[in-house]
Amino acid sequence: MSNPSRNEQRELWNGSAGQVWVESQALLDQMLRPIGEHVVTRVLDHSPGHVLDVGCGTGGTTVAVATALAEDGRCVGVDVSEAMVRAARRRALNAGVAADFVHACAQSHPFESDLADVVMSRFGVMFFSDFVAAFGNLRRSARPGARLQAVTWRHPDENPFMTAAERAAVSMLPELPPRVPGAPGQFGLADADGIRRMLVDAGWSDIEIDPLDASCSFPEEELDRYLATMGPVGRALQGVDDARRRQVVEAIRPAFEPFVEREDVRFEAACWSISARNPGG
Repeated sequence: MSNPSRNEQRELWNGSAGQVWVESQALLDQMLRPIGEHVVTRVLDHSPGHVLDVGCGTGGTTVAVATALAEDGRCVGVDVSEAMVRAARRRALNAGVAADFVHACAQSHPFESDLADVVMSRFGVMFFSDFVAAFGNLRRSARPGARLQAVTWRHPDENPFMTAAERAAVSMLPELPPRVPGAPGQFGLADADGIRRMLVDAGWSDIEIDPLDASCSFPEEELDRYLATMGPVGRALQGVDDARRRQVVEAIRPAFEPFVEREDVRFEAACWSISARNPGG
């Protein structure tokens, strides 16, 4: 299986995957809250004026940073999904926050030079078809001395919650695509040594890659919807009828019993917290 191309990623996130994220905005915000808070805190530690949020999705981290910066700064979110960018704009408008959003691929978009004091991302940089080109383009948008602050997933073996559905469904959904190490996608930047090499090749310096373990949770009553819509299994189930979808969800649900605690689903997210500096223009 070859690495997904830039067009394949664009089609994916402008199709059912992007729409599912919009519809599941509240669930995903709650589930990933500790990770978003980590990124936002690290960004604000640098007292930035201008921030670029890469792979901003429905705008949760963008709006959080823009709220903190208030009139003293500017936060721009960029995402390849038109549906998610529309949702992000609605979120900012409803929150009364002056955040800006761009519908574009951050790998190649011609950003303003010296745009950002911090380039940030919560799980938004793992989907590029050419990681070095993407990180190079983001560095060119950053001012000299600007920081990169990002979070990516560590290895699938360290994230059993994130892979339980496909492992449980493999006999029922043999068409599920295999995980390809290093390919664009959820675990595309799971290897710390690989991340470091890419950032160096893209011109970043002072690189720090530290383990981040975050305790995540969401209501147990949302588990069936999560299984039916998210991840590789959720994408495979978008094209089946309701009866087949219920059958698969009921079959794989027992694999998640270790993560259910009373009224909540709880799991540890094994991530990398990445920091780097732009040494020049």
